Amino acid sequence: MTGAVGGRWVLGERYALEPVPMGRGGMGTVYEGHDLRLKRRVAVKFIRFPHDADEAERKEMVDRFVRESRITAELQHPGVPSVFDAGTDGDGRPYLVMQRIDGMSVGDLIGEQERLSVGWTAGIGAQVCSVLAAAHGASLVHRDLKPTNLMLEKTGTVKVLDFGLAVALDRTDMSQITRTGHTPGTPEYMAPEQLMAGRATPRSDLYALGCVLFEMLTGRRLFRASTPWAVASKQANETPERVRSVRSDVPSGLSEVIAALLEKKPEDRPEDAVEVYGRLMGFVGDLEPMPQALHPPSRPNPHRMYGAALSRVASAPGPEKDRERGGGTAAGSAPEPGPGPRAGTDLPAIDRSAVSEARLAASGLVSQGRNREAAEALRGAAVRAASAFGGTDPEVVELRLERANILFQSGDFRQAGPLYAALAKDLENSPGGDVSLMFRCRLQDATCRALGGDAVRALELLRGLLADEVAELGADDPRPLELRHQIGLLELGAGHREEAERTLRGLRADLVRLHGEEHPTVLRIDGSLQRASEF
Repeated sequence: MTGAVGGRWVLGERYALEPVPMGRGGMGTVYEGHDLRLKRRVAVKFIRFPHDADEAERKEMVDRFVRESRITAELQHPGVPSVFDAGTDGDGRPYLVMQRIDGMSVGDLIGEQERLSVGWTAGIGAQVCSVLAAAHGASLVHRDLKPTNLMLEKTGTVKVLDFGLAVALDRTDMSQITRTGHTPGTPEYMAPEQLMAGRATPRSDLYALGCVLFEMLTGRRLFRASTPWAVASKQANETPERVRSVRSDVPSGLSEVIAALLEKKPEDRPEDAVEVYGRLMGFVGDLEPMPQALHPPSRPNPHRMYGAALSRVASAPGPEKDRERGGGTAAGSAPEPGPGPRAGTDLPAIDRSAVSEARLAASGLVSQGRNREAAEALRGAAVRAASAFGGTDPEVVELRLERANILFQSGDFRQAGPLYAALAKDLENSPGGDVSLMFRCRLQDATCRALGGDAVRALELLRGLLADEVAELGADDPRPLELRHQIGLLELGAGHREEAERTLRGLRADLVRLHGEEHPTVLRIDGSLQRASEF
């Protein structure tokens, strides 16, 4: 911060901040501020380091904050506060400047109203689902969805807060569960897989939404206990009450939706937020006035006017939607690279120097945070180079791999996963293909599946990969040993506790045989097994 204006610190010679924070959380501190240049109120969030974080952990948090803030800025949705700016203060702390939201948190609303009506509960929940659908489509998972992070504006619209620390799904979600670090979230709203294995997916957010819906309807939290650890144990092990057993006027259909959201295993919950939105919308109706929380019904509401017009426009006839999930290419777009050269194509020629220039240009775009542009540039170059040299030409393989890695680092797992899978298949079918790289691409494909919430398919892929690695490398090679660790942790996070314990105990015995009791992975396995037994 530089200087002061009227008792307020000025950040970056532009944002005058109030001296007292608006709020603090486990991962961030938020100040109300005033943009001196554009004359508007803003909220400024700083990263907040755990008191026991070491230098390496702080650096990792900073790197993630910077990268993930860029991803969050792309999440443009009326239910998410807009991101205006980002930077670093004089002490080296990253910060994010966001839209300042006025309204009442759903937590305060519950405290005031005690119980919300069926209509308002479903209406708030459906709006949250629309935000989650956008976030999950961008491979963002909230991790800390709770009533205090939902803001009801006076117009009746809902804003989902705390996307400022953009908790993007990435490979660290698979590896952080091997550490004893901090797991973001609040135990009262955390899914079992978050608590037991530190792994969050889109379906973890759906579980949290179920907790919030239960609380809105009943006025009490799903599980209560004297300590966070005891709450976490109940989340992992106890069957929750049905809403209708607490409040009999709740429709059975809505009670069933909430019960489905609160299933212990992620694969037993609804497929996605879009499905939940459709089920909740059937219960939105008879919305009573809420004094002080909403504008009087007599006042014109521009948000409702906009929403009503948009619903008419969105339902108008239009061209057939392009398939969204890997089933085809848009009209006029170039095909994805294949294993061999394509004869008779009309693609422009490319030479080796142009391939190098494309990779250099993509690297420059990545350094500017323009990852999607970089990935698209590599796609065009890879298609042309594959046509000229073949899809498994070493330089073409590098292009394809770089594109997949950029998408992966950007959190776009729905696109990255199929790219890894296709490259692995081409390498497997190519004489003299790089077996090590093929295995790595298969691992990345499975990781994308896991981080996208499909733990069942991810485990299938990982187990198949393990069998092939053992056959190729031997059971005692570090790579299949590490893969067994990841499988055990994924089984634990997916709620397959007995399978996870068998996997981890067997791995532990092999590691002790090879390296002794003090090997770091042995200690991490002990921690995982201890947490599993305590939950």
